[in-house]
Amino acid sequence: MSQLANQVAVVTGAGRGIGRAIALKFAAEGADIVCVSRTQENSEKVANEVRALGRKAWAFAVDVSDPAAVAAAAEKILAEATRVDVLVNNAGVTRDGLLMRMSEADWDTVLNTNLRGAFSFTKAFTRAFLKQRSGRIINLASVIGLMGNAGQCNYAASKAGLIGFTKSVAREFASRGITCNAIAPGFIETDMTAELKPEMREALLKQIPLNSFGNADDVSAAALYLASAGARYVTGQVLTVDGGMVM
Repeated sequence: MSQLANQVAVVTGAGRGIGRAIALKFAAEGADIVCVSRTQENSEKVANEVRALGRKAWAFAVDVSDPAAVAAAAEKILAEATRVDVLVNNAGVTRDGLLMRMSEADWDTVLNTNLRGAFSFTKAFTRAFLKQRSGRIINLASVIGLMGNAGQCNYAASKAGLIGFTKSVAREFASRGITCNAIAPGFIETDMTAELKPEMREALLKQIPLNSFGNADDVSAAALYLASAGARYVTGQVLTVDGGMVM
């Protein structure tokens, strides 16, 4: 039987990359998917891919850094889908730069999207999760939140904060049978890594014991496990999917 049969999953940042992979993985396992992206075009594109797999899909364009927009979207999602079983907080951005040159705007953009966005979506569905006494919350952190990285103090802070947020939510919701976990991907083949110069790729690979970059399916497989019945006794954890970088 499909692992997520007849469940509803909300995936933020679903328009491409890891978010898209998670949305399609969950749909293939029987879930109906609410695709959330910054643009309606990207959300609808992935929603159509979900429908092609025989599942229901909804497409929402939401700026996750805007709490009012998130609250309004969550209300519509609950009205149309009637319930939410899995929430994947994946939406994220980078605005890299050395601390001494980083603008307050670049700091705020990253923290408000990566951290406040997860807070806002989780808060928006809290009553629904608590009422049904079930739910899976999965936050996409990063190995950068565990080890830091020069030129990414805003991104590292947002992802480290997301890990602390995950553990606190796990403790708050555990008595109602709701789990909350984080996934910390390492270097994953994306549009960003595709632009790396050969010498940079080689330097990064030397830091990875498995000697290869991961792909979006590696992360979506981890997300599927955390969303499944098999992970019912796993909460407050950070699952690194990084080829051994921070073992």
